[in-house]
Amino acid sequence: MTALPYQLVPIVSSDDLKTRLEGIVDDIRALMPTDDLVVIALLKGSFVFLADLIRLLHRHHIAVEVDFMTLASYGEGTESKGVSVVKDIETDIAGRPVLLVDDILDTGRTLKRAASILRERAPLCVKTCVLLDKPERRIEQIRADIVGFTVPNTFVVGYGLDYARRHRELPFIARLEPEPA
Repeated sequence: MTALPYQLVPIVSSDDLKTRLEGIVDDIRALMPTDDLVVIALLKGSFVFLADLIRLLHRHHIAVEVDFMTLASYGEGTESKGVSVVKDIETDIAGRPVLLVDDILDTGRTLKRAASILRERAPLCVKTCVLLDKPERRIEQIRADIVGFTVPNTFVVGYGLDYARRHRELPFIARLEPEPA
């Protein structure tokens, strides 16, 4: 295996992830109705978080229907001008409680757009849940209803998050040192 040009420095352990997931389930129960719950995950980074979360919801006797949505930024060069839907949900969410799950809330553009799209479909409610929050990067005015961990403005990988399509499989969250340019 080729040596990496950076180090992986753990910032959230596997044990911390497991403990916080239990807390997130408690937060979900306190925040919203769980009967007929639809969990919608934003791909790709949220898939590991989602898998562990829905298994834990099942252990707490909360049945869910799961669907997926993929959004992408568009614009010129590195400047985003908006967010478009690449893959939409297939589930009818009218009158049902919806939990929108994402891996990381940084600029806020993706989560805000996804929540707006879902609210247009007349659900009972839409609550947002993110594994990681980077408030220093926020451009849009949005706060997640449920946050796993607040992290500094650093490049993070693991537990579904990647750098150049690597490290999604890590059972912990790590920062890259030195950070990619």
